[in-house]
Amino acid sequence: MFTGIVEEIGEVTTYTPNDPSSKNGTTLTITLPSSSSLLSDCHLGDSIAVNGVCLTVTSFTLSPSAQFTVGIAPETLRLTNLGSLRPGSRVNLERAVRADTRMGGHFVQGHVDTVAEIIKITPDGEALTFRFRPKNREVLKYVIWKGFIALDGTSLTVTAVNDDEGWWEVMLIAYTQERVVVAGKKVGETVNVEVDMTAKYVEKSLTGYLEGLLGGSDVSGAAEGKGRGLLEKIVEGIVKKQASS
Repeated sequence: MFTGIVEEIGEVTTYTPNDPSSKNGTTLTITLPSSSSLLSDCHLGDSIAVNGVCLTVTSFTLSPSAQFTVGIAPETLRLTNLGSLRPGSRVNLERAVRADTRMGGHFVQGHVDTVAEIIKITPDGEALTFRFRPKNREVLKYVIWKGFIALDGTSLTVTAVNDDEGWWEVMLIAYTQERVVVAGKKVGETVNVEVDMTAKYVEKSLTGYLEGLLGGSDVSGAAEGKGRGLLEKIVEGIVKKQASS
């Protein structure tokens, strides 16, 4: 579990697809700034979010420079943009939360839902507004105005969303721009996206409740706007239950 508050920006030292020297498939080694304390309490097997992806530390060293290595599974490469990393790429880093961690952002699992392309960047005073179009538009149902979203592991607030056109926007203030990698990206580049998991729990709970009202009928199609309206199905189900009682 993470908070979406980036602790450090690291630099990719090596990216080795199907690393023959490792049992972990593709490996990624990241070097930290000399002033970093990110690995001060590190242990093998610890979780570190790399651009919002929860990865396991398979080795690390503190000297002559602090760096660590993680393995990347094929499924992770398919769902994220980690496959585009190269030596010199900068990445957001965050250690897993502890019991005494202040929740400055929101609950982030490090389980990426999809990637999104930057389609527009607009200056607004010292701030920058980024517009994103997701590869998988299904995630848009979890994106709401003023809601949380994690982009490359950074907890951000949605400032605008357009379901019809398939995009949302976030604003990066000057302070944030200096501390996350998203600010350095350009139109056409991608970010890892994790929607607020609370929305998924609400959806599943509500779906179960509504299906109960309808006597077990599947409401997922109606909830997505397919076929008859959801409200119509609910009313019909209630009427049938009352008529049979």
